[in-house]
Amino acid sequence: MEIPPVTTQPPSHRDQLMSRAEELEATFLSEMLSHSGLDETEGSFGGGAGEEQFSSFLRQEQARLIARDGGLGLAELIFKSMVKAEDHAA
Repeated sequence: MEIPPVTTQPPSHRDQLMSRAEELEATFLSEMLSHSGLDETEGSFGGGAGEEQFSSFLRQEQARLIARDGGLGLAELIFKSMVKAEDHAA
């Protein structure tokens, strides 16, 4: 678990936009991972009610980490689109 540094200033508006863009990319990646079949396990240790209930949490965390570490580049595109939309609205 990563503990964020203590800061005295709140995150800037652009930092908040980038965070939201990464969340959107992570959500997209999580959905794609759910259809990939990578979480399907076989054998005596796979399956069961517990796996069905908690596999989505693992998949979401994996997707969040992928997006945070660069992902597919969607977060950057989404961020640029949000900034452009705000600039045109102003």
